[in-house]
Amino acid sequence: MNIFERICINVVKTFTLLGCLLFVVPLACAQGYPNRPIRLIVPAPAGGGTDILARLISDGLTKSLGQPIIIENRGGASGMVGADAVLKAPADGYTFFMVYSTLLTVNPSLFKNLSYDSVKSFTPVANFVNVPNILIVNPTFKVDTLADIIKLAKESPGKLNYASSAHGTINHLFAELLKLDAGINIIHVPYNGGAPAMTAVMGGQVDMMVQNFVEALPHIKSGRVKPIAIASLQRSTVLPEVPTLDENGFKGYESALWYGIVAAAGTPSEAIKTVNEAMKRLQESPAMRERLVAMGLESVYMTPNELAEHIKREIEKWAGVVRAAGIKPD
Repeated sequence: MNIFERICINVVKTFTLLGCLLFVVPLACAQGYPNRPIRLIVPAPAGGGTDILARLISDGLTKSLGQPIIIENRGGASGMVGADAVLKAPADGYTFFMVYSTLLTVNPSLFKNLSYDSVKSFTPVANFVNVPNILIVNPTFKVDTLADIIKLAKESPGKLNYASSAHGTINHLFAELLKLDAGINIIHVPYNGGAPAMTAVMGGQVDMMVQNFVEALPHIKSGRVKPIAIASLQRSTVLPEVPTLDENGFKGYESALWYGIVAAAGTPSEAIKTVNEAMKRLQESPAMRERLVAMGLESVYMTPNELAEHIKREIEKWAGVVRAAGIKPD
C-alpha cells in the first residue's frame, strides 16, 4: 500500500468518525430531561421521619425517571442549612429540596433574619403526604374527650399542661390555636425533640400533647398514651375509633405536617413538570398507597400551582396564630 492509499483510507476513517459523532450528539440531546443523576437535599439527619420519606421518594423517582436520585442530608438551623445548600446550587433542574411544612410556612413568622423567602426563593414542585396531628394524653389522666379537657381547663386555669417537641413547631402552634379557640389556659412545656416530649407524656410529667400521627401510633397501640381526637377531616383508617376535632365541635379543623418537594426559583419548567408528573405516578401506584396507609399517612397530590397557593395560605394561617398567641420570633 503506497502513501496515497494510506492517506485516502485515513481520510475515509476520519469522515466516518465525524459522521458517527454528528449522529450520536443529536441522539444524546434528544434524550431530554433528565439525562444525569439528580440531587435531593434533605434538611434532616439520616434515619429520621423526614429522611425515611425522602428515601421512599428517591426510590420511586429513580425508577420513574430512569436516573439515580441521590440523597444529601443537610440538617440544622430549622431547615436553613438545607435551604442554603439548594439555593447555592445551579437552578438547572438537577437539585431538589425535600421540605416539611414548618420550614416554609411557620419559619417566616418565627425568625427575623430567615435566609430565604418561602414564596420567592423556591418553585413548588409537588406535595407528597400529610401526617395528621393527634391529641394524646397520659392514660392516667381522667379524661376521655376533648370536652372533658376543656371543662377541666376552665375549672382550673393554668393547672393543666402540654408538651411539644420544640418552641415554634406545628404541634406547639396547633395546641395554641386550640387554646385560643376553646378559650382555655394550658401551660406549654417545650422539649428538645418529639421523643423526650412523648416520654414526658407517657411518664406523667405532662398531661397531654399534640403529636404527629406516625410518631404517636406505636405508643397508642401499646397503651402508653391515650388518643383523644385527630386533627383531620376524616377519621383514620388505622384508628377508626378516634373522633376528629371536627366531630368535637371544632368545625373544619385540620392540622398536618405535610411533606413535599420544591426547587430553587428559576428552575426550568420542563424539570418541574417532569418531576411533578413522576411524583403523581408514584403516589398513584397501589404499592405506595398501601405502604403509606399502613404508616398512617395521607397521600396528597398537588400541582405546582396548587402547592404554591397552599403554601401562601399556610403562611398567613400560622402567622395569625403566632401573633394571637404572643409568640415572639427569634
